[in-house]
Amino acid sequence: MHRLTKRLDFNFKDTNTIFSLISEIDKLNTIFSLDTKLSPQTTKRLMQSIIITSSWASNRIEWNRLTNEEIEALYKKINIKNFKTRDQQKVAWYVEVLEMIFESFEWMNFNEWLILQLHEMMLKYTPEATRYRWVCKIWPNRVEARDKEWKFVKVIFNPTEPGLTPIEMHDLLERTQKSFEEKELHPLLIIWNFLFEFLAIHPFQDWNWRISRLLTNLLLLQQWFNFMSYVSHESLVEKRKVDYYISLWKAQQTRKTEKENIFSRMEFFLQILKEQANQAIMLADWKDIRMFLTDKQLVVRDHISEHYPCSRKEIVEATWLAEWTVKQIINKLIDMKKIIRRWEWRWVRYEIV
Repeated sequence: MHRLTKRLDFNFKDTNTIFSLISEIDKLNTIFSLDTKLSPQTTKRLMQSIIITSSWASNRIEWNRLTNEEIEALYKKINIKNFKTRDQQKVAWYVEVLEMIFESFEWMNFNEWLILQLHEMMLKYTPEATRYRWVCKIWPNRVEARDKEWKFVKVIFNPTEPGLTPIEMHDLLERTQKSFEEKELHPLLIIWNFLFEFLAIHPFQDWNWRISRLLTNLLLLQQWFNFMSYVSHESLVEKRKVDYYISLWKAQQTRKTEKENIFSRMEFFLQILKEQANQAIMLADWKDIRMFLTDKQLVVRDHISEHYPCSRKEIVEATWLAEWTVKQIINKLIDMKKIIRRWEWRWVRYEIV
């Protein structure tokens, strides 16, 4: 990874900034991993929410006009495989692949074959693009900045020429896999470098940005940054879309020169991850209690919220749940510090904190 170590030759201030961010992300990831214990129902509900949010944000980054509600509707009928517009095709593919990554990242081998498979999955919803299946780009695909009306603003950068693309992709994947195995560099640096080079090469005729964001989720999950599937990475990037493109443009201008200036791009990437980890911890701190409870638990919690102080007997009668089930749910809510037990003479009553 000689190229990456050369890129990391920052001044003292920038070096301190980068490694401070990495240290903070590691600390937050440890806190999140130790403190977060969610039920399978909660995890599934949260994952579905993140898939919809991430798909919306990823496509908004590139001016897709579908709303969150429209994407949720697509998610519910994804098995139909019949989409009228190109925007719907793009979203349907992103939804399906992101769901696969969240559910199966541990068993997915990160290699050239996997990236080609992601490309193949994208093309099955866009029949007019099937001639590009299983191949890298066949003509130059410069990256341009455009406004909301799709008018040209400027060239962001010129990616690798088509003839050199297979060679550079093979070399990039080989170096990245070797770096993960050697463990001499922090995985965040290896992942950042791969994503930066992937976008610089721009291996496919289209869809490179979306694939890069999916690979971001995959690689970080495979390196056990568990907060990735609890807060949408894409939505945080979408909120800072201008910075996202500007930082890349600045870095790409000096790529393959003697003095590459990649600090702003790396700092942006790490800042997004730090914010994502912070939000995941806040989420897991039970601030949005409804996200972390099963349907039965929500029924008990809502009854206490509307009728406190109330007894266990009153909850059983009002909810029609079994007494043992109510007892278990009450104990869970007490452990979560969302309700308290209060003694009134011979009776025990419960109320919201």
